[in-house]
Amino acid sequence: MTTLRRLGVEEELLLGDVATGEVLPVAREVLAECGRLGAGEGAGEGAALKHEFFLAQVEVATAPQVEVAAVRRELADGRARVAGAGATMGVAPLAVPGPVLATAASGREVSPGDRYAAVEDHYGETARASLMCAMHVHVEVAGPEEGVAVIDRVRPWVPVLLALSTNSPFWHGSDTGHASWRSRVWNTWPTGGPAELFGDAAGYRARVDSMVAGGAALDEGLVNLDVRLSHRYPTVELRVADVCTDLDDAMVVAALTRALVGHFAARADEPPAAWRVDELRGAAWRAARFGLDDRLVSPVSHELVAAAEAVHQLTDLVAASLEAAGDADLVRRGLEALLTRGTGAARQREVVAAGGSLTDVVADVRRRTVRS
Repeated sequence: MTTLRRLGVEEELLLGDVATGEVLPVAREVLAECGRLGAGEGAGEGAALKHEFFLAQVEVATAPQVEVAAVRRELADGRARVAGAGATMGVAPLAVPGPVLATAASGREVSPGDRYAAVEDHYGETARASLMCAMHVHVEVAGPEEGVAVIDRVRPWVPVLLALSTNSPFWHGSDTGHASWRSRVWNTWPTGGPAELFGDAAGYRARVDSMVAGGAALDEGLVNLDVRLSHRYPTVELRVADVCTDLDDAMVVAALTRALVGHFAARADEPPAAWRVDELRGAAWRAARFGLDDRLVSPVSHELVAAAEAVHQLTDLVAASLEAAGDADLVRRGLEALLTRGTGAARQREVVAAGGSLTDVVADVRRRTVRS
């Protein structure tokens, strides 16, 4: 492509009681109120607000944008619209990857509709246990061949993006000991996680068709690979990140994702690095377990290195792409902040370490969700 690649972000938000922090199955009411206020799904300019699998969550989806700053504005506006509608019923959006507090059965109520019912019926407890919120980053590609070239080459760098976004240490009232427990739950889906090399678009299509034919994916929309071709848009979609409470963190992940896509699209004639899926799963587990607080698997050497070194290997790799997009300063400042103060998971743990309860963690998340 000769122009700057557009990108878009989809982020999922929980809906929580302002007083107790408990997640509530009120997406229908909140989205209806958004519509009444002229801020509903597809209303006017800005991000679209959508139902998700559970009634205790909504999705904010931006339009394709050239500037990362425009993506940030749309996400902030979408969060504010949900907050404004929810305020009338004592509900607030929570940019957190999973329920921090113990969750009543009503909080896991599935949204109505034939497709959601089919998903629940097909996947059973895998689906019912998946009340979680991720951030998906779409980056424009010229076509399926370019997209698959990127998918094959970006694989070892995906765990570093996960480490930067880690934001789910607490889950249904328990400390998981992980920085991103959401990513571990997500990997219980039969098509979740990294994939073998596809080779080309035909190879990708054959594997997708096989997953659907074998029932691992109910349909193409449920091919839940860490990195995939979107079945709706002309994009590569990276689906590994936790939803970030602070939008500054989210924009670092989004900008780095676009830079990786651009970098590897320009190197489609070079062979992809030889990584086994078991190696990739191990690297992703380590990113999920420790975030930036311990060593990560180096995408360059396959060896354990300090988290900051793995992050710097990533920024060195995509430095030219970041400069070309005008994102270098944004990423530099954002990474300095992340490496100094830690990820969202570290922030949640700090609240508890200072004597706060998990209810205090939720209150802090609520404030920062809209303040971002």
